[in-house]
Amino acid sequence: MHRRGFLAAGLATVLSGSRALAQMKMDGMSDMDSMSDMGGHAGHDMGAMALDAAVPEGAALRELPTLASEAGRPGLFKAKLTAAPATARFAADRDTPILAYNGTSPGPLIEAYEGDRVEITFANRIEGEQSTIHWHGMPVPADQDGNPMDPVAAGADRVYGFELPEGSAGSYWYHPHPHGRTAEQVYRGLAGAFVVKAKADPVPAAYGDTVLMFTDLRLAADGSMPDNTMNDLMNGRVGDHVLVNGQKNPRLTVAMGAKRRLRLYNATNARFLRLAFEGAAMTIIGTDGGLLGKPVAANEIMLSPAERIELVVAFDRAGTATLTTLDYDRGWMGPGRPADAGLTLLTVDVSKTPGEAMPPLPERLRPIAPLGQPAVSRRLVFTETMAMNATGMEMGFLINGKAFDMERVDIVARAGETELWEIVNQADMDHPFHLHGTQFQVVERERDGKVAKPPYLAWKDTVNVARSETVRLLLRQERPGQRMYHCHILEHEQLGMMGILDVEA
Repeated sequence: MHRRGFLAAGLATVLSGSRALAQMKMDGMSDMDSMSDMGGHAGHDMGAMALDAAVPEGAALRELPTLASEAGRPGLFKAKLTAAPATARFAADRDTPILAYNGTSPGPLIEAYEGDRVEITFANRIEGEQSTIHWHGMPVPADQDGNPMDPVAAGADRVYGFELPEGSAGSYWYHPHPHGRTAEQVYRGLAGAFVVKAKADPVPAAYGDTVLMFTDLRLAADGSMPDNTMNDLMNGRVGDHVLVNGQKNPRLTVAMGAKRRLRLYNATNARFLRLAFEGAAMTIIGTDGGLLGKPVAANEIMLSPAERIELVVAFDRAGTATLTTLDYDRGWMGPGRPADAGLTLLTVDVSKTPGEAMPPLPERLRPIAPLGQPAVSRRLVFTETMAMNATGMEMGFLINGKAFDMERVDIVARAGETELWEIVNQADMDHPFHLHGTQFQVVERERDGKVAKPPYLAWKDTVNVARSETVRLLLRQERPGQRMYHCHILEHEQLGMMGILDVEA
C-alpha cells in the first residue's frame, strides 16, 4: 500500500473504534481520554458531535491593547505578563473558558525600540501546568528564550531580560513553549505580538502601523473549546473560525486614497493562509525579521503557521475591499479536510471622500547583506510514522528518523559560523520549519527536480517546506547556548518533530 494510503487507512481504523488512544513518546501527552469522542472540525463530516456555535462578525476592528512599560524612562521596557484562565465571549450568548495573557487573547501588544533593554516578569497562573514565554524570532540569549528545557512551574514567576540590538526592528511574537503542552496552551489563547520599532523608520508614519493577528477558533455548541482529536494530532488543529485580533471578519473604515501599513501574523496552530486583497493593491515591505531591501508588489501572499509579513495596502477605490482566503492544498490525512478558500477575514469600507495625500513609499527600505559562503552544511529530513500496536496507535513526526528527546543534543554548532541547512520534506504534508535564536536567509527551493531562487532576499525565522520539497537556507547563530528547531504545526512539534541545537562559543 502507498504510504499515504496506509496513513489514511490506519486513521480510519482508529476512528471507527469505540476508543482511540494515541501513544505519544512525548512526556505529558499519554493521557488521551479526551480523544474517545472524535469531534472537532472534522466532526462536521463525521457527525461525531454538535459543534460550531455561531460567532458574530462585522464589528469595528479593535486594536490590540498595548502593554504599558512600568520603567518610567526611555531605553528600558519593564512590565508583567500573567498567563491565567479567563473567559471570552465569542458567541453572542455564552462565555468560553480560555487562557489569556493579562486577561486578553490575543495578549497585549508589546512595542519597544531597537537599543532598548526589556525586562518582563512572567507569572504562570495556569493551574497544574508548566509554561514559558518564547520570544519567537527575537535575538535573545538562549537562557531567556523560553525553551522547554527551562520551564516556569505553575504558580511561579520569572523575569525574562534581554537587549534589543540595533537592526532588530521587526514583527515578532510571543507564545508558550512548555514540553508537551505548547499546542493546547496556544489554541486556548496564549499568543501575543511583539513589535520592535526602528529609531529611523523609512515607512511614512502617515500609513499608520496596524497589527492583524490571525488565530482560529473551534467552539462546541455550549461555547467551550473541544480538546484535540486524532485528526488534529495528525494534521494539526484547524478551527472553524478565523479571527483577526480576536474578532470574526471585523470592519475597518478608511478614506479613499489611504495607504495603510499592516503587520499580518499567522498565530494559528496549523492553518495555512493564502491571502488576497480584493479591491486594494498590496505591496510587501517586510517579513519575519523586518523590512525588505525594497518594496515588492504582490497579488497574493502565503503565511504558513508562525510566519509574519508586513504590507502597505493602497485603498484607491471607493467601496469595499476584502482580505480573503484562497485555496491551498498543504496535504491532509484522513477525513475532514477544511474548506479554506473563500473566507473573508477583514472588510475595509473605503469612503467616497478622498483623504489627505499620502507620501510615497521609498524605493529603498534598508540594506540586507547576503550571508555568504557557508563553512558547514547540514541536512534535515522530515518524515511521518504511524503504526498500530497492542494498545492503540503510535504516531510520530520525525527529523532525521528521530523523535524529540529533551536529553539529547542533535546538532552542535559554533557561534559566528555561517551554515547551509537543507530541509528535506519527505512527509505527506507541508511542514513550516522554525529555528530559534537567529534569522536566516532562504536561498533556494527544489521540487520535482526544479530549482528556484526566492523572489527577494529577506530575514526569516519560519519557512514553509512543502511536501516533496527541499528548502535551502543560510544561517548564523551569534549567541551560545541551546536552541530549538522544529515544525511549527504545534501538534507535530509535540509528536516529535523537534530537535536541539547546541551553539558553542
